[in-house]
Amino acid sequence: MKTTLLSLAIALGLPAIASAATGDNATDLDQVSVTGTRTEVAVQDSLVPVQVISREEIERSQATSLPDLLAGRAGINIANQGGPGKLTSVFLRGTESDHVLVLVDGVRIGSASAGLAAFQDLPVTQIERIEIVRGPRSSLYGSEAIGGVIQIFTRTGGQGLTTYAQAGFGTHDLRNHSAGFSYRGERGWLSANAGYQETDGINACRGTAGNADAPFGAGCYADEPDRDGYKNTSFGLRTGINVTDTLSLEANFLNADSTNEYDGSAFGGNEAENLQRVSGGKLRWAPSDAFTLTVQAGRAEDQSDNYYADGDAGTRSYVSTFDTRRDTASAQADYTFAPGQIITLGGDWQNDEVTSNTPFDVENRDNTGVFAEYQGSFGAHSLQASVRNDDNEQFGSHTTGSLGYGFGFGNGFKFTASAGTGFKAPTFNDLYYPGGFGNPELKPEKSKSLNLGLAQYGQGWNWTFNAYETRIDDLIGYDTAFNLVNVDKAKIRGAELTGFVSLYGVDINAQISHTDPRNDSDGSINKDNWLARRARDTARLDLDYAIGDFRLGLTGNGYGHRFDDAANTARLAGYGTLDVRLEYALSSDWTLQAKAANVFDKDYETIQWYNQPGREYTVSVRWQARQQ
Repeated sequence: MKTTLLSLAIALGLPAIASAATGDNATDLDQVSVTGTRTEVAVQDSLVPVQVISREEIERSQATSLPDLLAGRAGINIANQGGPGKLTSVFLRGTESDHVLVLVDGVRIGSASAGLAAFQDLPVTQIERIEIVRGPRSSLYGSEAIGGVIQIFTRTGGQGLTTYAQAGFGTHDLRNHSAGFSYRGERGWLSANAGYQETDGINACRGTAGNADAPFGAGCYADEPDRDGYKNTSFGLRTGINVTDTLSLEANFLNADSTNEYDGSAFGGNEAENLQRVSGGKLRWAPSDAFTLTVQAGRAEDQSDNYYADGDAGTRSYVSTFDTRRDTASAQADYTFAPGQIITLGGDWQNDEVTSNTPFDVENRDNTGVFAEYQGSFGAHSLQASVRNDDNEQFGSHTTGSLGYGFGFGNGFKFTASAGTGFKAPTFNDLYYPGGFGNPELKPEKSKSLNLGLAQYGQGWNWTFNAYETRIDDLIGYDTAFNLVNVDKAKIRGAELTGFVSLYGVDINAQISHTDPRNDSDGSINKDNWLARRARDTARLDLDYAIGDFRLGLTGNGYGHRFDDAANTARLAGYGTLDVRLEYALSSDWTLQAKAANVFDKDYETIQWYNQPGREYTVSVRWQARQQ
């Protein structure tokens, strides 16, 4: 696969050519992450693999959706059911799609019934930055963080007053518009942003009803050869004030309403009206440089109303409702008792509730967690240790832990080793779905992981290499009588290589991942088979070159083959895509952007029977003015 080989050649060459790097481009040396430890840590000092995607990178990528932005990044596999707005699963380090914890401004999101976060409905126009932590973090966050954590921070803005507006158009009658402003003064700040996206879409599913080659239940099991459109309207607000020199208050709000058309039936519907709403507040008290107390509360809502639209009859009938609400609250105290020595103690509470026209035997449950963490540095050595206990109303008590060590060799070179355990609580669908499809006796899925890493950071360049193994027990699956039970096991081994260098005016970002996700269930006919919908090899290469008022960018993505089923009989071919990006600064305030995605019009599927867009074009104009 040409894209993969090209990425591999460049990434492997980065350390060798790093000494030739010039310029003062921002690198990971300038980036700070809070997700991996729940405290601020420079990326190069993290003992677990962390990646940060900045607002600048988001704008430069010209991505029109969050899945497009995440595609091909280290450790990430994406499966999509037919284009923009369609159900999208994110697999991190080969784990299941519900083994990824997703936070928005520190608030845990996702459907309590299905167990998935709606990545397809979170608009990139509302995002300031994204932090991706690869590897288990259950010892700090509890359930779901087996594969890792993805935290999304909504837009804030810099010092002074900044206003912006953007209008974009593209293939399939895409309209993508946004506007907003931010203001930051001596004591307080405010950011407000609105966005609108609409597209006629593509035919999501190529039809499996009556198709002799389609096994029962494959694909959409419907034949609706029409365009499946998508519309998303969003609004975001973040504000804060420093009440005193030691006390600050913050609030955040994100609302995304979407309408999604898909191929379906009168039983499952073919249109959905969805809502993603996240709101929260935070109090931070820092009476000294040594002590900080943070108290936070939030609510995340995931709502879906499904309908069946009969175009021939001109009718639209109601099918189902699945609404979930997740309330959370946490308190965390950080104490620096000596230089480079930090103790963190905290606790959090969570309540999940389901409202549906499908009657669940249990419609809400609580979880209380307490955790402790130590971070210490001793010259070239650094340590991190954390432990957490969760007490869940449904399954009782569960304890997880992690341990990390790092050693700096000098010249920006560092070795890291970390180990951790994780768990995933069963969803409401797993436990209580009526008709005998749920099992209230299910236990949490459990994991053990080990990561070894090497990295080197310099001015204008860096590279990282990580190798890992994850073993998961008590995976929820079906027995021979098709009952949900904790029957399956998985063994996942993999490695990731990333690199950045600014060389003779060209910014080069390369990311390569290899993962071997295997069914490890004793006695299973699928033992040693690949886990479904995960490619073993992925690669992403970003090249950016600026000359005067022009910027040229290339993004190549490569994916090896994958299987769409546990039996490994439905093979999906590997593929590669290339995007070309152009940008021209019309003035200090106005920028014109254009992008050709999948320029070679590659035909591919990430889920069998579901189509993906071919070649697409977008053009947009952006205005931004800043006053100090």
